[in-house]
Amino acid sequence: MKMSSKTIKQILVLAGIAAIFGLFNLSMYKLFTGRLSNNFSDASQAKMIDVGKYLPHQEGSELAHIGSTLKLTEDLPVLDGAAALVPVYASVIENVYPKGSVTFEGGSFSDDNYYGENFAADSKMQYKNTVRGYQAIVDGTTDILFCAAPSEEQKKYAEEKGVELVYVPVGLEAFVFFVNEDNPVDNLTTSQIRGIYSGEYTNWQQLGGANRIINPVTRLEGSGSQSAMNSFMGDTPIAKKSPFAITGASIGFSFLYYMDGIVGNKAVKMLSLNGVYPDSENIQNGKYPIIARFFAIYRADNDNENIQVLVDWLLSDEGQEIIEKTGYVRIN
Repeated sequence: MKMSSKTIKQILVLAGIAAIFGLFNLSMYKLFTGRLSNNFSDASQAKMIDVGKYLPHQEGSELAHIGSTLKLTEDLPVLDGAAALVPVYASVIENVYPKGSVTFEGGSFSDDNYYGENFAADSKMQYKNTVRGYQAIVDGTTDILFCAAPSEEQKKYAEEKGVELVYVPVGLEAFVFFVNEDNPVDNLTTSQIRGIYSGEYTNWQQLGGANRIINPVTRLEGSGSQSAMNSFMGDTPIAKKSPFAITGASIGFSFLYYMDGIVGNKAVKMLSLNGVYPDSENIQNGKYPIIARFFAIYRADNDNENIQVLVDWLLSDEGQEIIEKTGYVRIN
């Protein structure tokens, strides 16, 4: 039976429509689905610390315990710090301060504590994290701040207020870069890292990985990790990333203990740099290329005598034992 020309035209139109849909679906797969199905990106998302795990004088808290010979009972310095260093200064309070020195709004701690909202005004432990913590130490509401080195903006804030800050290094930490565990790249050079964040490298294939766009994740300006990253980059500016980077494979950065000890995300892996993996041995012997100091910071004009007592103790064998037991590396 011979088809009419009208029927043939209808078949051709339907075939054309099917072809168009097929090409559209293929293009969408190539542009989005194919990339997103193996983009290795979700593991780089920032996570908040669970402060409830590190409360001094609370049953079940995950704090370091030593036989401290220093016991303070009055003029207790108010301690605050970065998220990654909560276990350190909370352990100091656990071992040196008396019970009752940490108090909460309403008398009890709740899980809604992203930036220390649960700590009462008279509590000797606070948690404002890096950005607000630097402001608190300058403004005088905190006595000792446990943090990485300040950003230029934080230095400027202290200068504008006419405040001199004293920075005493008390421990060592590795500044690390991490990717999703499925990313085949295990090692990069420091030059390659700078190349990624400066925009020189935009695809993992350029670095021996999969054909995926690189999504270089940054952190909040003024945070300890972002300040460390800016210091690492030096005079090399961080480039604006492509709007298509979200479809690619992420790389992020942080401090070793925050990633390994606090977040503990098994879906990520830390990269070796220049062929050296960031473990305690390679931090202590100086082989890992990016080693950061963290500090006990206080105002030079603070007249609380126990500040110097506590700082000196932190540099003693007992204080350095606290540093080690909380997962960091002793300074001396």
